[in-house]
Amino acid sequence: MDIRRLTAADASEYRAVRLRSLKEHPEAFTSSFEEDQLQPVDVARERLASTVRRFWGAFEGGKLCGTIGLDPETRLKNRHKATVVGMYVVPEAAGRGAGRMLVDALVAEARTSGFELLVLTVTEGNSSAIKLYERCGFKSFGVEPRAIKVDGRGYAKNHMYLQLS
Repeated sequence: MDIRRLTAADASEYRAVRLRSLKEHPEAFTSSFEEDQLQPVDVARERLASTVRRFWGAFEGGKLCGTIGLDPETRLKNRHKATVVGMYVVPEAAGRGAGRMLVDALVAEARTSGFELLVLTVTEGNSSAIKLYERCGFKSFGVEPRAIKVDGRGYAKNHMYLQLS
């Protein structure tokens, strides 16, 4: 398993994995497959070329099998923290450490960049994701009931944080 920063050259493969994640697990993401599938690959290319947001990919046999992103706060009072976004590992690569390696790469970059705090949300009931984040040192600080709705059903989001400093 190779972990590396994604670049604009990875846009097509990134977009395919992202759309798959949104379609297969609509309850896990705030973004929706219905909206994102309408966006051209250029949107993914711009996202990966950003100098503010950063994304990593897990590659197995040269094929992208997992993603994670770091979305720094830009407002003056919040610049000490960043949000973990877009974490996904394709089911056929699950259980081989890709998730942990992605989180570890992101945390290392966040520390190097001087962030003091990472935050994320995970859908309540997604025990494998919650356990992964807890193994990486994240702690829960509350649950937002009905944070998102998918097909009329509300899903709670567990808010988690990792203190880096």
